[in-house]
Amino acid sequence: MTEILGIPTAVLFGQLLLGIINGSFYALLSLGLAVIFGLLKIINFAHGAMYMLGAMVTVIMFDVMGVNYWVALLAAPLVVGCFGVAIEYFLLRRIGGQDHIYSLLLTFGVALMIQGILTNIYGVSGMRYAMPDVFKGGFRLDFMYLPYYRAWVICVALVVCFGTWFVIEKTKLGAYLRAGTEDSQLMQGFGINVPLLVSLTYGFGVMLAAFAGVLAAPIYSVNPVMGSNILIVVFAVVVIGGMGSIAGAIITGLLMGVIEGLTKVVYPEFSSAVIFLVMVIVLLIRPSGLFGKEA
Repeated sequence: MTEILGIPTAVLFGQLLLGIINGSFYALLSLGLAVIFGLLKIINFAHGAMYMLGAMVTVIMFDVMGVNYWVALLAAPLVVGCFGVAIEYFLLRRIGGQDHIYSLLLTFGVALMIQGILTNIYGVSGMRYAMPDVFKGGFRLDFMYLPYYRAWVICVALVVCFGTWFVIEKTKLGAYLRAGTEDSQLMQGFGINVPLLVSLTYGFGVMLAAFAGVLAAPIYSVNPVMGSNILIVVFAVVVIGGMGSIAGAIITGLLMGVIEGLTKVVYPEFSSAVIFLVMVIVLLIRPSGLFGKEA
């Protein structure tokens, strides 16, 4: 059996693949957090609940209405995104201009309410979502086996992440978003509906989390607590990349997934803590994050 640095090739590349897959989810979720914080200055602790809702809505749509995976891939994020717009309009807008701690506590409370309601209805044992038939099987490479669905997750996550970065950083719409959150009165003077822009921005950030949830449904057990398990890791990724940095969220999410996967090969017991170690080191050296701007 071929080895690299004393590690079997199949094991090394298998964990590397797992790290890239996890990194794809980290990148999508971190991107949603970065959009919401970078443009709206809202610390969205309900982000993990929105990820969970994306997966739960996908399963419920299939069980109740027979909606297939491809329809759910579009419909579930839209449903959760509309729910996010309602949260911004009825709750977060009421504390606009207050300290960040208020948005943190409010979204944390919303997340607990959503999780509690769904736990009472469905329990925490988990629900399964069948793999779409088109993705059954995989590529048999010389050094590893790559399932079709894992390859799909990586590709679509990269496309969505790059597309979001391009829209926000390189288009007129992105310029409106950035300008509207920096100087809302000036933008309103130009006839831009800034409150609507804020609601749609929050809804879009939530949609990214829900989209990640739909992608996760065929891979992981779908249950009401799945969002809380990943939220702290995603916040650590955002801090490492730099709070509000779009490119930082994407690059760091993928990088941390790979580091976590490789750590499972070298020292498995430390794999769940390695991201937090990196966060501590980065904060000591560069408090604004790898890609963040100095205050």
